[in-house]
Amino acid sequence: MEAATLNSPHFTTLHGPLRSRRSLLKLHSNSISFNSPPANFSVRASATGGGDSAVTLLDYGAGNVQSIRNAIRYLGLNIKDVQTPEDILNAKRLIFPGVGAFAAMMDVLNRNGMAEALHTYIEKDRPFLGICLGLQLLFESSDENGPVKGLGVIPGVVGRFDSSNGCRVPHIGWNSLKVNKDSVILDDVANSHVYFVHSYRAVPSEENEEWISSTCNYGIDFISSIRRGNVHAVQFHPEKSGDVGLSILRKFLLPNSSITKKPLEGKATKLAKRVIACLDVRTNDNGDLVVTKGDQYDVREQTKDNEVRNLGKPVELAGQYYIDGADEVSFLNITGFRDFPLGDLPMLQILRYTSENVFVPLTVGGGIRDFTDANDRYYSSLEVASEYFRSGADKISIGSDAVYAAEEYLKTGIKTGKSSLEQISRVYGNQAVVVSIDPRRQYLTSPYEVGFKSVKVSNLGPNGEEYAWYQCTVNGGREGRPIGAYELAKAVEELGAGEILLNCIDCDGQGQGFDIDLIKLISDAVSIPVIASSGAGKAEHFSEVFSKTNASAALAAGIFHRKEVPIHSVKDHLLKKGIEVRI
Repeated sequence: MEAATLNSPHFTTLHGPLRSRRSLLKLHSNSISFNSPPANFSVRASATGGGDSAVTLLDYGAGNVQSIRNAIRYLGLNIKDVQTPEDILNAKRLIFPGVGAFAAMMDVLNRNGMAEALHTYIEKDRPFLGICLGLQLLFESSDENGPVKGLGVIPGVVGRFDSSNGCRVPHIGWNSLKVNKDSVILDDVANSHVYFVHSYRAVPSEENEEWISSTCNYGIDFISSIRRGNVHAVQFHPEKSGDVGLSILRKFLLPNSSITKKPLEGKATKLAKRVIACLDVRTNDNGDLVVTKGDQYDVREQTKDNEVRNLGKPVELAGQYYIDGADEVSFLNITGFRDFPLGDLPMLQILRYTSENVFVPLTVGGGIRDFTDANDRYYSSLEVASEYFRSGADKISIGSDAVYAAEEYLKTGIKTGKSSLEQISRVYGNQAVVVSIDPRRQYLTSPYEVGFKSVKVSNLGPNGEEYAWYQCTVNGGREGRPIGAYELAKAVEELGAGEILLNCIDCDGQGQGFDIDLIKLISDAVSIPVIASSGAGKAEHFSEVFSKTNASAALAAGIFHRKEVPIHSVKDHLLKKGIEVRI
């Protein structure tokens, strides 16, 4: 199933390959009213399409498949969804965007009789493109919750990355490819970064070397793509790899296309540090959704009217940041109607419209938790997250709910499996779950004053204090909790978080730099990626956090919204400092 769009019959003509991203983005810049959704708007609708221009899509129902749908349509093609095994056997071009867990995927394929059909289709050398899990299923088995048998087309076992060698797991971000042979779809992209997000990988061997078209290094060399005849599969996500990814998809879907646009020449050699644009979204006093920015979490102007700070329209800004080179875009829903997430149609619309033209990862946070609506219907956090994924989100961010879950886990030592964090991670994989930590610095005269991990601070406190601990907060920083950032980070990693977004209330909106003491403390403590947030005021702050801590990414909001420091200026500066970034 796919998310609905307004005027969907016009999708193909609006999203042909000859239109530029900039002109496409202008289509929706003034077309969304968020006060009341249109009467014919629905959360999900059936995909349509057919004929010679149709691409057959095998969507088994997990994760964000909306992105690959949007990429296919952006290239001017229709989509035919697989309903039966015969649909696979009759496909002219088949894409399998596997998302989620290996065992769950194979169970669905086997129960529906599609595993055998898929194996037959591939063995007959029909045009096939597997993405991420769609590559892994081709191997004999996987160790993920296993061993679990795969399709057995390619010799080898899919195993987990080893974090003991210093690599953070999941492998999240933009990494480089080493193209080994004529890969057809990877022509012209050997020196470019592509987007990976996975915890499991297959490794090269003598038995499978004839299949390997490229490898990538992350602690070890692993298989990043395979090709034999018309059968292709990639471990990375082309639909999330910007112009490079669209070029790859175009070569598979339109091999005879006269369009010769090539991605910019890159100099990729390894995993890049990520620069992320964040958009805090809420309603203003007129009921319109706007992007705003807080000063230590206060989003209102210090004026007589005390109005909500308005820094632009969400879809428009997200599209511009994509054009400017943002590696990811993160939406934080801080508006009042987050108390009813499934009725939060405006935010779902924002995700849908953004994902139509923004082909880098999208994260959304705010209101993702269990709740009961006004009609006493109970919704699990898993159902709420599923709507965000279906609307175009690649990752969801959990805040307050993760704090409560961590507190309970540290108190009892029991993983109940009932928390939002555990439920979503179990179904969609930990790479789809970000935990947002909002701590406030509490100064100490001695590291032994409290029972939480403290650090010796680089800058003394107001009364000359040499130490501090970082108290976690909930409800937008309004309530302090009896748990430290260090303890919370360790606990949520155990509970299934795949990434940590590390804020600092003291630094928020100040423009004086990231809290290096805090970020070093947390990034040294966990083996999952950490995103540094709060405090960026100039390009030098990004190189500082990357050179002094183990942060995998750095996020900013206000300096991008106010055009004080463009994204390309940050990346140019990082390159000059010898820090690898995607260009």
